[in-house]
Amino acid sequence: DFQIAPMVDVLLVILIFFMVITSAQVLNIDKTIKLPIAAEAAKKDDTREEAIINVRWDPALNRSVFNFQDRIYTRGSDLVEPLKAAKAYGEKVAATKLGQNPEFRIVIRGDRDVPAIFVSQAMNAAAEAGVSDIAFSAVNRE
Repeated sequence: DFQIAPMVDVLLVILIFFMVITSAQVLNIDKTIKLPIAAEAAKKDDTREEAIINVRWDPALNRSVFNFQDRIYTRGSDLVEPLKAAKAYGEKVAATKLGQNPEFRIVIRGDRDVPAIFVSQAMNAAAEAGVSDIAFSAVNRE
């Protein structure tokens, strides 16, 4: 006889796995950031391991705040060591997955109100960490 209980168990485990993975990626996104508008924005390639840097403008303090892996940094140069560790881990994970592109990517989510110099600081930190693939988040409409 065909047993359906083991199949349901496996499906539930797979469902829980995908729910956990999806929630972990969503937690890295700062919902308070208003992304810039780019009419030609295209959907990104999801075949790479990546890390997200949120660059938010704090009007009360009149300065930018960098958020990376749930930690707050006040200077872009402070991101270099955490980015090096994330790059090493991301490339290691990509190497274990079949068909995965081993090149690690940094996604910078800069607020509309952040002066460009602070986004540049995040880019410089990524470059110092050895990451050459940098993408920017934008929306294609309001």
